[in-house]
Amino acid sequence: MADVKRVERPLSPHLQIYRPQLTSITSILTRITGNALIVAVILVAWWLLAAATSPDYFDFANAVVTSWFGKLVFLGSIWAVWYHYLAGLRHLYFDAGKGLEIKTAEKLGMGVIIGSVVLTIITIILV
Repeated sequence: MADVKRVERPLSPHLQIYRPQLTSITSILTRITGNALIVAVILVAWWLLAAATSPDYFDFANAVVTSWFGKLVFLGSIWAVWYHYLAGLRHLYFDAGKGLEIKTAEKLGMGVIIGSVVLTIITIILV
């Protein structure tokens, strides 16, 4: 049998040679924000159920919702809603067959990230 020389190389893209693209990061963030919004929905549902249960239980739930944890969850949720909304609009644009060039897709990705932060700040100021 012949001797086979094996080449030492990674079998798949490795973090040393692979750099995540903005388009992949924005796609992953869209999925993360969609799932993270479930935490806020559960917190709001729990708060409403506590309000319907008893004053003591509502006081406990309200203390959690108005604590630093609750405020952090809702602040993140404001950003997640705006990000998810803008990413959805970008996706609809892609579905129309437009903006699929790499440069355009990257610009739209940056627009979604920057737009979601700006809209979050505006929402916090107005509310």
